[in-house]
Amino acid sequence: MAQKLGIYKCEVCGNIVEVLHAGEGTLVCCGQDMNLLQEKSEDQGNEKHVPVVEGTDSGVKVKVGSVPHPMETDHSIQWIEVITKEKTYREFLSPGTPAEADFCVKQADIVQVRELCNLHGLWKA
Repeated sequence: MAQKLGIYKCEVCGNIVEVLHAGEGTLVCCGQDMNLLQEKSEDQGNEKHVPVVEGTDSGVKVKVGSVPHPMETDHSIQWIEVITKEKTYREFLSPGTPAEADFCVKQADIVQVRELCNLHGLWKA
């Protein structure tokens, strides 16, 4: 059974999906079960991935890591996601841009913040 809001990855082709409604079936891609990515929440070593949420005049700014995360073609943050009780907000990022995003969401309404690094996986605050 798939997990609601779970992020799944195909280890063959790299497809990534997020489950909006959990059903009884298994997610399959390229003839194999997709892997549920585990959310990490504690940085290890020099790489910093845990999202940092800062209040702004219009909502929040989410930065990846306590120091700027690399945004190179071979190592970058693919997206940042803010989940509230009513809605999910996501900003897709590109290499060469800062690993941060602004969201017009009240900080008190945030249930969870996540981001996906193309090398180090899924992280949450």
